[in-house]
Amino acid sequence: MGGRPVGDGDGRPAVVVRPAPRRHDDLFAAEVWAELAERFRIIDLTGDDPAADEAALEAALPEVFAIVGQPDLPRERVARAPRLRAVLNVEGNFLPNEDYEACFERGIHVLAAGPAFAQPVAEYALGLALDLARGISREDRAFRAGEEGRVPYGGGQGVLLRHADVGLVGFGNLGRALHPLLAPFQPTIRVFDPWLPPSVLRERGLVPAPLDETVARSQFLFVLATATAENHHLLGPRELALAPPGARLVLVSRAPVVDYDALLARVAAGHLLAAVDVWPREPLPPDHPARRLEGLVLSGHRAGGIPAAFREIGAMVRDDLVLLASGLPPVRLQPAARELIGRYRNRPVSTR
Repeated sequence: MGGRPVGDGDGRPAVVVRPAPRRHDDLFAAEVWAELAERFRIIDLTGDDPAADEAALEAALPEVFAIVGQPDLPRERVARAPRLRAVLNVEGNFLPNEDYEACFERGIHVLAAGPAFAQPVAEYALGLALDLARGISREDRAFRAGEEGRVPYGGGQGVLLRHADVGLVGFGNLGRALHPLLAPFQPTIRVFDPWLPPSVLRERGLVPAPLDETVARSQFLFVLATATAENHHLLGPRELALAPPGARLVLVSRAPVVDYDALLARVAAGHLLAAVDVWPREPLPPDHPARRLEGLVLSGHRAGGIPAAFREIGAMVRDDLVLLASGLPPVRLQPAARELIGRYRNRPVSTR
């Protein structure tokens, strides 16, 4: 019930849990929740009355040690929380509803749960790539229609991921999780990531490359970059036209990175195949032409949001709260970087 404290208020640090649009039982296994309740005075604001939860958050500000969730935190609200040491965002993005500079000035740790989604998304991306390589989902549809073996896929034949030329656009959490999954296929992997020095990539056996080269040399191209002020439609008509004939593109990160009109036009013309998990508008309108386009594997933002990822978030929150309460820095969630936070262009999960 919203606003109901857990524990007896015996001096333990107060932690507000307000993870909307998720609930605390989505994130925390019973034993993890019990451990948190033992170490901290939990103010659970996962009720069904948003107004009551908002009022309870306001009342808790003077004593709160940490906030788990992503409520609005303008500068004046941060100022009313003199004991606040950390904001632990469990939605996965650094959202624009928080005054990050006010937090940085106070030394408040602002953390996000993006790393928890990296492995699920990476595994899903690999699955999409294998589907594009061999036409798995298309063969399923053909079989159900009694047309198995009659419809060619990708120019009449599949391709191998083994020893393929692979490109990664972005090498953050997702790229670092996908890299070891690709290793058994022994591909050549080129990476475009302007936020990393080439030495970081070379140390991992990767080939740093400009965007044009990464696209032009890749039989499989994974789009893994987050949305920033600089990369809107990074892959537009010119860049997509560089892809070799029959290339496979997998998009699992953020929709604004790709010009969808240009992408769908290339797929419709038979120049490339694509698998898309994120869309500029979600849910995709029922009459959207992408739903009828051959050569396109469709997914509705399903790559990361699985129970294992949510429970990993809960464990990461527990671990970092315990460290913070012990006077140590957090190590599991992703910290907001002062140099980057103003460049993200992320939207909350409930409105994607």
